Amino acid sequence: MAEENFEFSFENPEYQKTYWHTCSHVMAQAVKRLWPEVKLAIGPSIDEGWYYDMDAPFAFTPEHLEQIEAEMRKICKEKLKLERFELPRTEALKFMEEKGEPFKVELINDLPEDAHISFYKQGEFTDLCAGPHLDSTGRIKGNALKLTACNAAYWRGDSNRETLQRIYGIAFPKKEELDEYLARIEEAKRRDHRRLGKELGLFMLRDEGPGFPFFLPKGMVLKNTLLEYWHQVHKKYGYLEISTPIMLNRQLWERSGHWDHYKNNMYTTVIDDTDFAIKPMNCPGGMLVYASEPHSYKELPLRVGELGLVHRHELSGALHGLFRVRCFTQDDAHVFMTREQMKDVIQETVRLFDEVYSVFGLSYEIELSTMPEDHIGTVEEWEHNQEILKDAITAMGKSFVINEGDGAFYGPKLDFHLADSLGRTWQCGTIQLDSQLPERFELEYTGEDGQKHRPVMIHRVVLGSIERFIGVITEHFAGAFPAWLAPVQIKILPITDRAAEYAGKLSADLDAKGFRVEVDSRNEKIGKKIREATLEKIPYMLVVGDRDMENGTVSVRHRSGEDLGAMALEQFVTLLKAEVDSKEIK
Repeated sequence: MAEENFEFSFENPEYQKTYWHTCSHVMAQAVKRLWPEVKLAIGPSIDEGWYYDMDAPFAFTPEHLEQIEAEMRKICKEKLKLERFELPRTEALKFMEEKGEPFKVELINDLPEDAHISFYKQGEFTDLCAGPHLDSTGRIKGNALKLTACNAAYWRGDSNRETLQRIYGIAFPKKEELDEYLARIEEAKRRDHRRLGKELGLFMLRDEGPGFPFFLPKGMVLKNTLLEYWHQVHKKYGYLEISTPIMLNRQLWERSGHWDHYKNNMYTTVIDDTDFAIKPMNCPGGMLVYASEPHSYKELPLRVGELGLVHRHELSGALHGLFRVRCFTQDDAHVFMTREQMKDVIQETVRLFDEVYSVFGLSYEIELSTMPEDHIGTVEEWEHNQEILKDAITAMGKSFVINEGDGAFYGPKLDFHLADSLGRTWQCGTIQLDSQLPERFELEYTGEDGQKHRPVMIHRVVLGSIERFIGVITEHFAGAFPAWLAPVQIKILPITDRAAEYAGKLSADLDAKGFRVEVDSRNEKIGKKIREATLEKIPYMLVVGDRDMENGTVSVRHRSGEDLGAMALEQFVTLLKAEVDSKEIK
């Protein structure tokens, strides 16, 4: 793409942001035309589209949003020029006071004394804004914009302040792009793990425990199967498994630095006049395990994994199904190593990640997060460790983007953002390089020279939160899990009552062979049984009737609707076993 074309293309993130920011002003102008009494707060662009917070004397409804959309299209057709101007603080305050915009007045009052207070004008509408914006409302395609939602929002995120209404919107340069986006959103709703979790009997969320999910029997089968795979792959890569206490005393958390850097997210209590905290991560317990006995360089790298239940205090407004919870199982692992082993260990860990993610059909992008303001350790150590991470993945032919200042407080990290079947990304895996906690916990190993040395370590998770990963793959597969993961792999559907006994025998044989099987023995028509089993997203249905009883066969249907025909049970077992053993996605 030519450079000048890229500048004004949605492939340019800055242009996209500017386009959506201008749309937010067009939306605000439309609202003020329709209802002049509405007061405006803020209207930024976001990752997908924009929103504007407003104070209205009525609740916006879908019908109101349609009216706003229609007015926005008119404003686009008017091709109003956007003009930027600045005012001194006193004049800026007077300007917004005269317009009756109290939220804008508050924003101006909070700006530094020497701030350049800028405004953007389009037609009769003027808004306080730093910009930038498009040069004309005519740049926006009126037939390619959509207001998508409206919900409540606290002014400045403060629950003690005014409750405003937040209207969300999205727009694209072409109507076809908007149509594709809306279709993708509808598909995402269909795949919503909260809905599928309820329909498929996987988990439930209750008001009695906000942020604390309940796993149901089928959900536990899914979770345990996932954890069984975790054990298999980690054994292959030489990991040892441990389990550390769920609650440890304040002294430990102060030593690790979490009490100073993470206390607001920790649940605490007092036992025997001593402060304790429920662990928000497994790392400090892992330090104590390493320090419990002497180590030699011959043992390194030492790979230690833990499926630890952790608790973190998340704000109630941030909770979201399994994606954001207050307790979850973290597939933590720590690898203790010499400095000379750092690059090799990082690369080995990435290969493990590659193996695991490929099983689920998930691709990824890597983000390198660098030193935050709130950190421990010297700048030199941070820069050295950041270069080690860069060199390790670059040597593997992998690319990355920099996320400035978002490292863990103890070290830089590589975050793995997984792309699902809808192209959405989820941050799951992470590799964090740490030379600070080994220092704080005075960890040692005896080197080849007979002297004591300080190990370096990585903190890493591949699935991240097991609960969140289940939410991700539920949406990725739309609940149609591969046969190896499916809570129920086979459903036997007898056509008549006469076939019920045969169905029971088949079920017992398949169960003995290690498959997860159910029988639908209800007195219902076979068409209904097939439809319901398909809705339950069970991989295989075995339809059995008089002819199957006579021939000792099963009639096999796949949930996709494919009819595989009649076959001997052993033939079906061979087919399904190969699919399960290979972890085929089908």
